[in-house]
Order: sequence, then C-alpha cells, then structure tokens
Amino acid sequence: MASFPARVNEKEIVRSRTIGELLAPAAPFDKKCGRENWTVAFAPDGSYFAWSQGRRTVKLVPWSQCLKNFLLHGPKNITNASSLRLSRQNSDGGQKNKPCEHIIDCGDIVWSLAFGSSVPEKQSRCVNIEWHRFRFGQDQLLLATGLNNGRIKIWDVYTGKLLLNLVDHTEVVRDLTFAPDGSLILVSASRDKTLRVWDLKDDGNMMKVLRGHQNWVYSCAFSPDSSLLCSVGASKAVFLWNMDKYTMIRKLEGHHHDVVACDFSPDGALLATASYDTRVYIWDPHTGDILMEFGHLFPPPTPIFAGGANDRWVRSVSFSHDGLHVASLADDKMVRFWRIDEDYPVQVAPLSNGLCCAFSTDGSVLAAGTHDGSVYFWATPRQVPSLQHLCRMSIRRVMPTQEVRELPIPSKVLEFLSYRV
Repeated sequence: MASFPARVNEKEIVRSRTIGELLAPAAPFDKKCGRENWTVAFAPDGSYFAWSQGRRTVKLVPWSQCLKNFLLHGPKNITNASSLRLSRQNSDGGQKNKPCEHIIDCGDIVWSLAFGSSVPEKQSRCVNIEWHRFRFGQDQLLLATGLNNGRIKIWDVYTGKLLLNLVDHTEVVRDLTFAPDGSLILVSASRDKTLRVWDLKDDGNMMKVLRGHQNWVYSCAFSPDSSLLCSVGASKAVFLWNMDKYTMIRKLEGHHHDVVACDFSPDGALLATASYDTRVYIWDPHTGDILMEFGHLFPPPTPIFAGGANDRWVRSVSFSHDGLHVASLADDKMVRFWRIDEDYPVQVAPLSNGLCCAFSTDGSVLAAGTHDGSVYFWATPRQVPSLQHLCRMSIRRVMPTQEVRELPIPSKVLEFLSYRV
C-alpha cells in the first residue's frame, strides 16, 4: 500500500515551507483526552485567527501580529497562559480599533468555531419584529462557538462579551457556518442528527430545523452566494439544501464510508468532500457528478476495505481562495495540497494527529489543528491564475452548470467552464 500513485515519485513532490506553530500550554499530569483542537478559523476580513485550545478554551489572536511574531521569533510560538483572559461578561468598547489577543472561557468543551460579519443592508428575515435587542453595525465581527453540551455561544470578537446563548440542540454541536452574504444567518450541525438555522439579526431566533440525516452530522458549508448548504455526516451520502426554501435538493452518492468534511470552491461551481474511505471527491453540486477523485491510498481500496479501519481516514478538506488548490489532512501523518486538475499532490507537509485545516483569507497560509490543542502553519502553493481561470470563476459565480450548458459556445469552452478539462 502506498500514499501516492505508482507513476509519482514521492521524493520529487515539493515539501511545504513551515510558517510557524502555536503550541497549546500543557500542565503537568494533564490528561490528553479533552485537549483536541477540533476547529480552526480565520475571520472573513483576515483580522483574527481563532482555535480551540482544548478543554473549554478558545484563543483569538490578531492574524497580522501572529505573522509578525513568526518572522521575528521563528516558527515556534508557545501560547502564553497568562495572556489577557476575558470572562463571559467583560466588555470594552475601546478595543474595536485595535485587535488584541483574547482567551475566552466557553464553559464547556469546544467542538466548532465560525466567524460571522454583518452587512447592515441585510435585514432579518423575520419582518414582523421591529424591535431587536442587538443592532449589528458594519464593523461587527462575531465568533460562534459550538459546545459539547449542545449550546452555541455568540461572542463579540472585539470585546469578548457574550452576546447570545443559543439553546436547542440536545447533543454536541459538531460544526458551525455563517452565510457569506453578511445576513448573520448561522447554521449548526449536531450529533442530534439535525441542522438548525439561526437568525442572529433576530436576536438568535431559530428559524428552521433541517432533518434528513439518519445519524450524526459532522460538517456543513454554505455556497459563496448563500443559496446552497452542504451537510455531511455518519453516512455515505452528501446532502444539498436549498437555503431559500429550506428544502433538500439532492443527495450525492459515491463515498464508501462516513463523510466528515465539505467545502465549496470560491465560485460555488465545485464542492469538495472528505471521507474515511481514503478519498476526497470534487463534485459539481448542480448536477451531482464526480469531477475528480483525490486518493490517499494506492492501489485504491475496495469498497469493503474503504468502509472499515484503513489508517488513511481523511479528516478535513479545505478549498483555497484562488479556486485552484485544495488541502486535505489524513491519518497517514501528512497534509496534502492538490491542484483541481491533477490527481496527485503538488505539495505535502508532515503532521501527526491532525484533525482540521483551513486556508487563510488570502489563501497564502494553511492552518491545521491537532489532538494536543496546537496549530501548525504552512505556506501554500502559489500560482498566478490564468486569465481563462479568472474569467471562468467570474462566470460561474453567477451561472450554475445548467445555464452554462445552454450558452451558444464551442464544446471545448463549455467543458472548460464546467471544470471538465
């Protein structure tokens, strides 16, 4: 069994350059269980980076300052336990103009994180209520934390103040995602087999419960235009939802084991899913077709073997903001960077016990969290996108596959626009 196709020389694959690492503080006799870093997140404007240090702690650091520290002091940066700790009731409005490092005690084990930013023009979908407890301005930046007890806590990133406590899930909140359109619509995925839709501009009102999963829901992701939601869980199916009507559109079939992570491309034309079956699939979410398969074990395992323990479980997948690269993290102690038009990695990096990964807002850095609560950072593959690719992304942001197929254009151009070449 190998990690790469036989035609690929592993020694010729580029090793990613280490940018830095943030090591979680470990006390003597500290138990390993409960220290897992299940999630990392970058703020939409690139101002903050957040990760769960384990136990009940979330750390927020200004991303620009974090990069400066890596340049000045080298890659290692052990987090300082004596840093400013904000209680759940602290508030300081003077902090908004200057990002500063915070440690937030969430009160229970943190399983998921998500940043959300507000656009004032996007009003609450609940039109019958004229008075709201919170009126979010343009500079509002929120952090949602999903907890072990099923609660979701919403924090003001600048002050550390607890704004909302959302209580409705009955099991672990495994993932959170905000609608990218600035509406502050939040979707939560839980082990209670449901997805729940919350309107934070309506003081956290729960708008809808999405049912369809027969087991735990592991991950969810919005399309860039906020019209689609993908959800995956402890089954082989990938669920797609219409977020205007809150109805299921289709189930994508193809994986042979639990599907644990999903992410849309920046133009919404592609969907990446990661599974314990050792594979990452790139789908066309509008047609349900599998366009590319990224394997992590060769020769590819049979469905029976892929459906069991195979020491190549893929834990996480993330799309770069250039629309050309995908990162995956697997149990074989390796992070892989893929091009969407190649079936082998273009770069790799070593990582033991990885659990999650995410690209920085500008796509230049990949962050990955581990079992011990630490985070590691690598430089990502850099490539100047072709004019053809930039035009393709511009078109696909506004046109689904069905509309592209109706264009009076040559077949080769049609295949390119549909990501089939």
